Amino acid sequence: MTIVVNNLQELDIAAQQILSDFPNDRIFLLYGNMGAGKTTLVNSFCRALGVTDNTSSPTFSIVNEYNSSHGPIYHFDFYRLKREEEALDMGYEEYFYTDAYCFVEWPEKIPNLLPEGSRQITLAVSSTNNTRKIIIK
Repeated sequence: MTIVVNNLQELDIAAQQILSDFPNDRIFLLYGNMGAGKTTLVNSFCRALGVTDNTSSPTFSIVNEYNSSHGPIYHFDFYRLKREEEALDMGYEEYFYTDAYCFVEWPEKIPNLLPEGSRQITLAVSSTNNTRKIIIK
């Protein structure tokens, strides 16, 4: 599945569509270059799930927790990890193996720890017109 977005309003619609098309998925892995819009897409997912808290990148804390009517939502940013063991040390499995939504930026930093059946989302920016292509597998 591929979605092309031209602006932030379309990104909110794309997030709603992804959640609707994959209603049983809880772990979403976001791949893309720096600046591709991973955090912005997570913010859209959070709005679609009714989060009223301020959302931001957990680059320094590694994980942020948000409250929603769907229960807790976890937003991970593994960019700063040097080794997979760091995710083990922070207790990643306590988050991944619940029924909570988990949105994971930079999952390539922990390839051996990712649960089977996680939904992969790749974001790519078009250099010609600044649109985003969202590829969901």
